[in-house]
Amino acid sequence: MDYLTLGQSDLKVSRIALGTMTFGRQNREAEAFEQLDYALARGVNLIDAAEMYPVPTAAEFQGRTEEYIGNWMRQRGNRDKVVLATKATGPGEMVSYLRPDIRHDARNLRLALEGSLQRLQTDYIDLYQLHWPDRSTNFFGQLGYRHDPDNSGTPLAETLSVLAELVAEGKIRHIGLSNETPWGTMKCLQLAEELGLPRIVSVQNPYSLLNRSAEVGLAEVLLREQVGLLAYSPLGFGVLSGKYAGGARPEGSRLALFPEYQRYLTEQGLAATQCYLELAAEAGLDPAQMALAYVNSRPFLGSNIIGATRMDQLKANLDSLDVTLSAELLAQIEAIHQRYPNPCP
Repeated sequence: MDYLTLGQSDLKVSRIALGTMTFGRQNREAEAFEQLDYALARGVNLIDAAEMYPVPTAAEFQGRTEEYIGNWMRQRGNRDKVVLATKATGPGEMVSYLRPDIRHDARNLRLALEGSLQRLQTDYIDLYQLHWPDRSTNFFGQLGYRHDPDNSGTPLAETLSVLAELVAEGKIRHIGLSNETPWGTMKCLQLAEELGLPRIVSVQNPYSLLNRSAEVGLAEVLLREQVGLLAYSPLGFGVLSGKYAGGARPEGSRLALFPEYQRYLTEQGLAATQCYLELAAEAGLDPAQMALAYVNSRPFLGSNIIGATRMDQLKANLDSLDVTLSAELLAQIEAIHQRYPNPCP
């Protein structure tokens, strides 16, 4: 396992992280424990969760993911071996059951953090992230930014000040953003410098062969400002593995269980995926490992967040660390990207 320093922090995180949003819905606790044990044994130390997990989120399941991780750390006695990351949800109808009038203000952030600490059975979080912006902006695949000055959310300076208090209290070590724009990232960095507030160390955004939009604007911010990208959905909900090719929906798979998740099934996305599958076959590579190896190799990467429901998937995904893409293969990937640029934003 390779380890990278996350931003300007003292966190040394594994190049591949374990995402856990299936824990508590697709994966039972025993299966979650098996994944966590194996990942840790392979050198994975960054475990990423969120207060709203598992996904799809619902009141009857919410919190199970963190509870499973908390039970695992307590039973194994390994909290000191884990870089624990979780997130405070942003506003939205899908999470309205969590708290009334969700915002990134003092009341909400303190309630969110205390809930996570209790479920995770720990007294501190290594990386606490804002799951998506409080303000009206583009995220979760939205295109065509429309400015709404009346929906600017909690002022970022206020949000960062609350997080600063939580850092001072020892409940958080470092802070990060998620589903954030270049403007939001730079604004948080600017405010941190001007007001002496904690500096963000990471941005968790989608990044894969089907969605390289982070390269436009955000990548420059990440590299110049020394902030790490935590890449999520590096396989596009498993689409880049090839298991959904030709309209297949394997029993128990994510898209078979939750067909509403169409983000990576656009017409252009499916056409691009077919090209990547053919390229991997020509190169004698597992398509999922080729897709993950591409993300693993990016210079702005902080960690590549993989997720799995079965152990064979987890093992194969971790083996992507042993895959090196040749210059010729990278050029062929780039040629496909030029034909189908960011087909699944």
